[in-house]
Amino acid sequence: MEFDAAIKLAVVQEYATHPGDTGSPEVQAAVFTARIRYLTGHLKTHRKDHASRRGLLMMVGKRATILRYLRNTAPSRYSTLVGRLGLRH
Repeated sequence: MEFDAAIKLAVVQEYATHPGDTGSPEVQAAVFTARIRYLTGHLKTHRKDHASRRGLLMMVGKRATILRYLRNTAPSRYSTLVGRLGLRH
């Protein structure tokens, strides 16, 4: 399975807070989570793909930054999002 525009569009529609929403922290974190899960599966097969591993680590860091922002500004939205994404924080 490839991470393509259709998957991203489905994630954006599922986590959007209002119609046309693509930039809210919820959507950004959800897209990063979907990409992280895809890359994790890719790296299980291609163990020596260090360039993708670096990209994965950068995405994890960006997602952590977005989640930290959301936790500090809107704790209730943060806890709801973490539960929906299945993250442990």
